[in-house]
Amino acid sequence: MNGMKCACGKTAKYVKHLKFNNEGIDGWKCDSCGEVYYNPEKAEKILLLNKLRKHKYHLKLSQVKSNLILRIPKEVGEALNLHKGEEVEFSLRDNDEIVINPLETSDLK
Repeated sequence: MNGMKCACGKTAKYVKHLKFNNEGIDGWKCDSCGEVYYNPEKAEKILLLNKLRKHKYHLKLSQVKSNLILRIPKEVGEALNLHKGEEVEFSLRDNDEIVINPLETSDLK
């Protein structure tokens, strides 16, 4: 979608790089009145992730053979769009921080 009707009656243009809660997001901006319309699906996801970042989860490690298993709470998995059987990238940021990123389909090749 290239443009959308603004409240002022003009056309708001599509913009890829807007800031919403310190996150990059796409949306529409009206050059005439300056009104900004954020992509609603992406804005909702940012708000949900911000809410989940405030929570602290106490998780229990399990073991299957020689592997430690960490179960991710359902709401976190849904917010990150993680699914059973999907591959993720696991790395260590610092001595006590784990980073898990979903892999794009192109990353698997």
